Amino acid sequence: MQFSKSTDYALHALMHLAYSERSHNIGIKELSAMLSVSESYLSKIMSKLRQDGIVHAVPGVKGGYELARPAGEITFLEVIQTIEGRQRMFDCSNVNSQQHQLLTEVKDDERIPNGPGKDECVVKKVMDGAEQHLHQYLKDHTIQTVLDAVAKNCHNKANKK
Repeated sequence: MQFSKSTDYALHALMHLAYSERSHNIGIKELSAMLSVSESYLSKIMSKLRQDGIVHAVPGVKGGYELARPAGEITFLEVIQTIEGRQRMFDCSNVNSQQHQLLTEVKDDERIPNGPGKDECVVKKVMDGAEQHLHQYLKDHTIQTVLDAVAKNCHNKANKK
């Protein structure tokens, strides 16, 4: 599985907005310069983030973007789903195949409780479990948890000198 460059830019833009020590918004020109990406491409990304309530757009000459909520409330999963969409990672296309029928064909007296049924893909069950673990991991990481980890790492390096 690979995420698009748009997700990469979205996460980095949010990190920059959260890290900024200013109390006001940051313009698209500054954000695009920081990320080395075109203003028009980044504007499309920021528009998606605005539509999903992750950032606010501040209009005017001195306008720009700011986080709509605290960085600790913006999860990586939310950002990824905003940019990539909310589709499933895996879809079993083999439920009606002969191979699948052989795997799930068990006499009634040999059926394992909670085992695969005729319409359940045995591969999908594993892939769904992996997706659940990934989603939980991405829910556990917010823009703030990453900033905190970076700050802690910088602090530790400074103390070693």
